[in-house]
Amino acid sequence: MKKYLLSILCGILLLPGCNYLDMVPEKDIETIESLFEQRTKVEQWWNGLYSELNRIFADFEVNVAYTGADEFVTCQALHNSTMPALDGLKVADGLQMSQNPYGSIWYRMYVVIRNCNIFLENVDHTYNMSEEDRNWWKADVKAVKAFIYFELVRRYGPICLVPQNMPVDLPVKDYQLPRQHVDSCFKEIIDLLDESMEYVPKRSQKISNYDHSFSLEAVYALKAKVLLYAASPLFNGNAFYSDFKNKNGELLFNSTYDRNKWLLAAEAADKAAEICEEGGRALVSGATGKKTDLLNKMADIENMSFSRFNNSEYLLEWKYPSQFFKFFLPRLVGDDDNFDSQTLGCLSPSMKMVEMYYTANGLPIEADITWSYSNRYKLASESSPVYEGVIPMNIDVVNLHLRREPRFYACIAGDRMYWQRGTNTADVDYNFLVKAHKGEEPWGTQYDFIVSNSWQNINGYWLKKHLFSWFQTKGYANNLQGNETAAIIRLAEVYLMQAEAWNEYLDQPDSRVYDPLDKVRERAGILPVREAWGNYSNNPVKVTTKVGMRDIIHQEYGIEFAFEGHRFWDLRRWLTAHQTMNEKQYGWNIIGTTDQAFYNYETGPVVVYSSNKFIAPRDYLDPFDAEEILISGMVQNPGWGGK
Repeated sequence: MKKYLLSILCGILLLPGCNYLDMVPEKDIETIESLFEQRTKVEQWWNGLYSELNRIFADFEVNVAYTGADEFVTCQALHNSTMPALDGLKVADGLQMSQNPYGSIWYRMYVVIRNCNIFLENVDHTYNMSEEDRNWWKADVKAVKAFIYFELVRRYGPICLVPQNMPVDLPVKDYQLPRQHVDSCFKEIIDLLDESMEYVPKRSQKISNYDHSFSLEAVYALKAKVLLYAASPLFNGNAFYSDFKNKNGELLFNSTYDRNKWLLAAEAADKAAEICEEGGRALVSGATGKKTDLLNKMADIENMSFSRFNNSEYLLEWKYPSQFFKFFLPRLVGDDDNFDSQTLGCLSPSMKMVEMYYTANGLPIEADITWSYSNRYKLASESSPVYEGVIPMNIDVVNLHLRREPRFYACIAGDRMYWQRGTNTADVDYNFLVKAHKGEEPWGTQYDFIVSNSWQNINGYWLKKHLFSWFQTKGYANNLQGNETAAIIRLAEVYLMQAEAWNEYLDQPDSRVYDPLDKVRERAGILPVREAWGNYSNNPVKVTTKVGMRDIIHQEYGIEFAFEGHRFWDLRRWLTAHQTMNEKQYGWNIIGTTDQAFYNYETGPVVVYSSNKFIAPRDYLDPFDAEEILISGMVQNPGWGGK
């Protein structure tokens, strides 16, 4: 067997801006045996595994899930751009292909799997390591391997399992591993996680150098998530793939629905919640420094999306490799005190997402009897001091922006809404009023038409989520320390997994569904779900049925995890993407110079983008690169050609 490190392994030991991964081998060529004799080099190898995961899954520009759903709309200039390039936008447009697929992780992840196996096969020979650390590191690498398998399965469905490395000098045909039944893949992931649980410590038991690695809470949460996916319609009785077979005729999916899979997911989610609470994990809440209750609740929601490895809600978090803020920050051309040339301000939350957020009562806007859904596009005004500093008082504001839930105001900026863009001083109030009509510098477009060669906000909305209000727009990057993180798994997801899994298993929802859902709603500043639907909705019985609660839970996922890369996967695992991803995208008439023109004379938004496309069943699973199919001998996923 060849005993030398491949050059590609050296490359994964580096990640600019991530100091816990800045590890370089001391020699260009070194044997595996000699490397694994020394703890420091073994730790470099271990951190190198996270390097590759970090640069794929936490990178807004690389991970197509961030921009591949229907949460964003943007200008043609960004669609056409190669620097930066957001390939998720192309996936959302149905432009995925089997020749050099967008967002492909297949080859890169199998390199990491090989490196995981090398670690597990050799770490027992490290001489200056305590048995406690050895057991922990091996358990952690098993969790890493499980994570990789899971990410592969939710992209490709059935995958090839590699329990141990094969010798590098075998004939090529011996490397042509068949794809395994999807249930076997899920079982292997769960087995790895179960094996890791005995030795992975809780977050509170680790020193800060290892904050990026798995905690026990993260392992339990990932297990619940894996079982939730195994129970979801994409993988549980999916008729689309009832005849999907390996080349030898073996079926790769079970077309029979198994209700018990939801029970396994529910029990795993309950256990994950228990472990998290034992470990001191909690949803971010309790801000008191603002002038009103609404502003304090908005601060809770904003703080939820901010971490430097110090957020009690983040169960697994990795550093942002790229400066994604530039896509969201307002461009503010003409305002010399706030303009930053790095900002594009052109990646906007879609009208679909704007309308998805609840009313102040915690209900969908079409379901709240105290909120006029039919007048949502008409102008009105706000006079309640509850909304001070959020909505201007006694001026024309579109009803769509009035009396909405705190998450709406914390995450969305639109015309005639306030947006805090810096820390106030005695001389400057940075709580800016957004004025988005054409010619209203610096927010409104200065063009007379929709352009294709400039960074233009095309629908009149900006994303506030992931941006921090205490950082001024100008020089925003100067406030970053390089250790800000993306949440890979956070506690709110555990609670929603509990609610969803129990709802799907039970014949009728009970407290096992409502209580965890209400934990998320309480932090969001809205009423418990039964109180909201029972007292303020036009369909009070909806909350009492499995089908009704399914719809409610799905919308809660959409709101709570908006713009975090979750919706891309949720629409797929629920088998609803072909129903939602082919819809046109709407916005306001950004070249309108008056309220009436901007709001399309109160008749409703206008179409701003119409190229989204999702073909079922093809787009539910990613394609393998056509060359990989030729080399590996695997069967291609349905709809992507090949046999």
